[in-house]
Amino acid sequence: MNTRILKIDLQRPEDDKLKIAAEIISNGGLAIIPTETVYGVAADMRIGEAVNRLYEIKQRPKDKPFSLLINKKEGIEDFAAGFDRLAFKLIDKFWPGPLTLILPGIDSGTTVGLRMPDNNIALELIRAVGAPLCCPSANISGNSAPTNLEEAMGELGEKVDVAIDGGRCRLGVESSVVDLTCLPYKVQRQGALNSDQIQEVARRKTVLFVCTGNSCRSVMAKAYLEKRLKEEGRDNIEVMSAGVVGIPNLGISSTTAQVLQREGIYIEGHMSTQVTPLMIKKSDIILVMERMHERRILELVPQAGTRLFLLKEFAKIEDSSLDIEDPIGKSLEFHEDIFSIIKQAIERVIKIL
Repeated sequence: MNTRILKIDLQRPEDDKLKIAAEIISNGGLAIIPTETVYGVAADMRIGEAVNRLYEIKQRPKDKPFSLLINKKEGIEDFAAGFDRLAFKLIDKFWPGPLTLILPGIDSGTTVGLRMPDNNIALELIRAVGAPLCCPSANISGNSAPTNLEEAMGELGEKVDVAIDGGRCRLGVESSVVDLTCLPYKVQRQGALNSDQIQEVARRKTVLFVCTGNSCRSVMAKAYLEKRLKEEGRDNIEVMSAGVVGIPNLGISSTTAQVLQREGIYIEGHMSTQVTPLMIKKSDIILVMERMHERRILELVPQAGTRLFLLKEFAKIEDSSLDIEDPIGKSLEFHEDIFSIIKQAIERVIKIL
């Protein structure tokens, strides 16, 4: 077979060359492609004949399914179902990157392997094809995985339709594989990530504070909880903050900064973050300031209800109102009062975590 070679710039993949490779793959062809780990050989997951041909050239038994390369974190829920928060914690930490997750498939009794590679060529190629790629390493099963095009061509060059030269793979080690279909999870293959890195993420709880604009109340709560955790020598809690409204380039309010500085807390470079479904899905506890924030969270992720609480409610603070009022635009004294309420709540929260 006369394999077509395309040299593509890793930093700025050329659209015309990507289009050529994508058309070949979409028409049932096979392609050697680079990733940050090793070179892979890719087929359109939708084309059964191409996938069968992939099994043949890899000399791989058909009872060993191929993992899929996807180009967005949200794509995980297009192919998997019935998994817990650990999956979202891992993809938030390591995707795009050298981690393959084995998850329960959408169809009962099935499993699926998913990875989002950290390589511009691979990501743009998936986008151009318009579907995930079946993409094992570009070698005959049992042989060493190739880390440059020359090695890949030596293994499979005469058996594929197109090969992309994207330079030497940055990591040169296959992805780590974590099976989340069992409890506890299992590291099936220790590759570019080691077991300790996986365990570090798995052992941490995630607490998410949410207010309106992420410039005062949620910032106060996050900053004070992090201070208290540090004082207690605890490193098993990840703390995040976000707002239900996205306001670009909004920093911490000057009055909030002043209040926190009086507590010995100095925040630099904070920019407001709008809450996302991924933040919600990876969080073990979501603590909001007002009922309107609860409603917005549930609009984004209806299944979050069992982990979603008003901060006062979770801390069991008895008051005529469980809302913590927005101090924006109000006096320093009002900000101090709001921070005092938040501190009281956090002191109770930290005993629960």
